[in-house]
Amino acid sequence: MREEIGDAALERFHTRGYSAAGVKDITDAAGVPKGSFYNHFPSKEAMAVEALHRYAATQGFELLADTSVPPVARVRAHFEFVATQQTARGFTRGCLYGNFAAEIADHSELVRAEVDTGFDRWAAGLAAAITEAQRDGTVRAGLDPGRTARFILNAWEGTLLGARASRSGESVEAFFALVFETILTA
Repeated sequence: MREEIGDAALERFHTRGYSAAGVKDITDAAGVPKGSFYNHFPSKEAMAVEALHRYAATQGFELLADTSVPPVARVRAHFEFVATQQTARGFTRGCLYGNFAAEIADHSELVRAEVDTGFDRWAAGLAAAITEAQRDGTVRAGLDPGRTARFILNAWEGTLLGARASRSGESVEAFFALVFETILTA
């Protein structure tokens, strides 16, 4: 039952947002009684944290750590993976981390901290790949890997906002062109 609730919560939070996804809505989608929610999760906020963990498991972060692939190619493969998800959904959902950051980070310390931790982990994976790319000479040495990773991550989140607004891949194409043809070059 916990799995069904967790899956339904992730889907509802990602399609409707935190505020519009009520506990009853989530349990109805899971096909379980509303009271069963609280047998598995102490609060809606706790469920949001669980949804973020489930979301992270679907975002291809393992691609960033695959040392059998050259580092810049790993970064590109990761962003191609998440871009494909966005394209498949018609650019209607964005990133759950970004969505929660915009919607509820100011109102829930628990969710804000989890979003921040998620962004930190994501940036660390990017920074590690950038550092490797600097060592192998495919990315110029003068870039600060941590700051560059944060910039790329922030650019991606902005890309998703632009793609949602235009319902097109134009912002995604611009992201790939600038990141991989200008920023992550030697």
